[in-house]
Amino acid sequence: MQANSSSGMAVHDECKLKFLELKAKRSYRFIVFKIEEKIQQVTVEKLGEPNESYEDFTASLPADECRYAVYDFDFTTDENCQKSKIFFVAWSPDTSRIRSKMLYASSKDRFRRELDGVQVELQATDPSEMSLDIVKSRAL
Repeated sequence: MQANSSSGMAVHDECKLKFLELKAKRSYRFIVFKIEEKIQQVTVEKLGEPNESYEDFTASLPADECRYAVYDFDFTTDENCQKSKIFFVAWSPDTSRIRSKMLYASSKDRFRRELDGVQVELQATDPSEMSLDIVKSRAL
């Protein structure tokens, strides 16, 4: 576990381990990460089973609290190839606390760098900004 001098944020080892399992073994469909503000650490909040849907994923993000998440998105290209891309989602709803938004924003790049293999980043402040159509268009 390493602390970051600029934001003072540590990343729990489990975050990286579970991400590797999602990337290499496809053990999970998605992972939701939460900053534990009292201990200034990013932790795993929820693991999505491989058979869970994108709707299950978006339902796992609280309506008025910030989160980070990764989602393993399967899609078919125009050439009919099956592909998948790992999305990093920075969820920062308008209704969340300003202090929380600032904390998630200042720690995001560092945390994302810990997750080696993320291919697309998506920032959303409300559910319409991370609709399935948007995800599809960003994946192709």
